Amino acid sequence: MDDKFDCIIVGGGIAGLSAAMTLARADARFLLIERGEWSGAKNVSGGVLWGTDLNGLVPNYWEEVDAGFERFVNHRRLTFMDEGAAFTLDFKSNHFNETPYTGLTVLRSRFDAWLAGKVQEAIDQSSHADESFLATDILVEEVLMEGGKAVGIRAGEETFHADCVILAEGVNNLLTRQVGLQTDYVPADGLAVGVKEVIRFDQKVLEDRFQLFGQSGLTNEFVGYASGGVEGGGFLYTNKDTLSVGLVLGMVDLREKMHKPYDLLNEFKQHPAIADQLRGGEVMEYNAKVVSTGDMSIMPREIYTDGLMVAGEAANLVLNAGRAIQGMDYAMRSGILAAEAAIEAKKADDFSSAMLKNYRTALENSYVMQDLRGFQQAVNVLHSPEMFTAVPRMVCDFGREFFTVDNKPTRKAYQIMSDARKAHMGFWDLVKLGRRASRAM
Repeated sequence: MDDKFDCIIVGGGIAGLSAAMTLARADARFLLIERGEWSGAKNVSGGVLWGTDLNGLVPNYWEEVDAGFERFVNHRRLTFMDEGAAFTLDFKSNHFNETPYTGLTVLRSRFDAWLAGKVQEAIDQSSHADESFLATDILVEEVLMEGGKAVGIRAGEETFHADCVILAEGVNNLLTRQVGLQTDYVPADGLAVGVKEVIRFDQKVLEDRFQLFGQSGLTNEFVGYASGGVEGGGFLYTNKDTLSVGLVLGMVDLREKMHKPYDLLNEFKQHPAIADQLRGGEVMEYNAKVVSTGDMSIMPREIYTDGLMVAGEAANLVLNAGRAIQGMDYAMRSGILAAEAAIEAKKADDFSSAMLKNYRTALENSYVMQDLRGFQQAVNVLHSPEMFTAVPRMVCDFGREFFTVDNKPTRKAYQIMSDARKAHMGFWDLVKLGRRASRAM
């Protein structure tokens, strides 16, 4: 047996497992290395997997008795908050009930382990069932380079060789830096701190409280006091019998205002709009991590080189353009495309950067890069100070009076909005922000 693999994948998260599934089905010989005890071991908590790519990897996954997701999303909310009020845009539609689902809440420890099991099944059914491996609890310390080309990896004293390497190592992309594709220093203004808790409920209590039926679920994003005046926002997602609740906070603003993420999360949970939803729950998990904001300026200078490609959050493929926080779907699509490029390269027996550029081209032609490029202005608008201070306060001031019925003359809505605007923003400031937002979105 040739001891060189067709491909080595570093990282057993969504990007790495998606690449592995694609390679297994193409009868490639590969090695996936994950530093956790199992895929998902390092990923407490979770989020929302958007899109339908999962159905391509695991057809009709929803028919499984114990599929890896928590709930499908058919109810979405966007909430503006000040210190004592919340104004919510609420949308629910039966078109979200159609399969394949376009949004799934997941707990990563469970989802990644389930997907790894599916990859192992694909390996077992391939022509290289004894020559492809999912190796866990191993730390990759170095990408082996010869003549400027990636030829394998080193883990401790062991070395493994391959025609190409896919780096799916996550946001702490040390190997991407080692091979020179990412700068040693990433500006903090392109990064955020995510803090999250998973809170358990009796399943019936959860379903009654959020009007859930069967496997249906809800997502709620929060703007304003959610982040305690720090750049960022909040979220709440329903799982099977838990809630994922947390904040995403701008790293620079957090540092300059000298706030602690966990203190802000506690304040968020005590807000009247949130406290009622969390009543009676038991905190099961807490985690904090660095995340990308979607600013393309912090992406690696390139995502491929001779014998190597970078996928998922290692390439800073994350976007929050106001509709949703997208990251897991980008990881899945980029992992699939990287694997497909590796398969093409194997057929041509050419793993040069000129050949692996096909990965970049495919990613550019996909929704991932088209949305990242198309919504960069939206990223900037969402991180404007007005979006987490003046705008939510203005909206809540309007809501307070508009929905109050009292024994006195009622003002017209435009009068209420005019006064709310004057209290928090200049007319031209609002016009300029509105124009920026309309063009960006």
